[in-house]
Amino acid sequence: MKKNKIANLPTAQEQDKFERLSPLLNSIYDEMKEFSKKKPEELLNALKVKMINKILMQVKEFLVKDPNVEFLELLDDATLPSNSDTVLIIGQFKAILNQFQSRFYYYDSSTGGGTRWHTQEDP
Repeated sequence: MKKNKIANLPTAQEQDKFERLSPLLNSIYDEMKEFSKKKPEELLNALKVKMINKILMQVKEFLVKDPNVEFLELLDDATLPSNSDTVLIIGQFKAILNQFQSRFYYYDSSTGGGTRWHTQEDP
């Protein structure tokens, strides 16, 4: 593999961070989706916004090199978003994180088949 192509791959540390953040993001997405089904226009409280933004900030920092990061916005703690707005915002984070995974976690015939992460340490 060419040197510049390897440099574009994530590091093993980035892979580890993805694997820590992705389940957290999926969990808050699922929870907020349930809240949104019951009361879509209900506003979040400040504590929920703070807790969700803590995860979203980590994901946004993780995706800093991704060109789509410009579309990601944290929840507004001044106006307090509704449940349905929150689902929309978290869904955007989730979509970009899934795109990251699909670029670097894929089938590898050289290892007898199956999918795996392709990192700088293990292209």
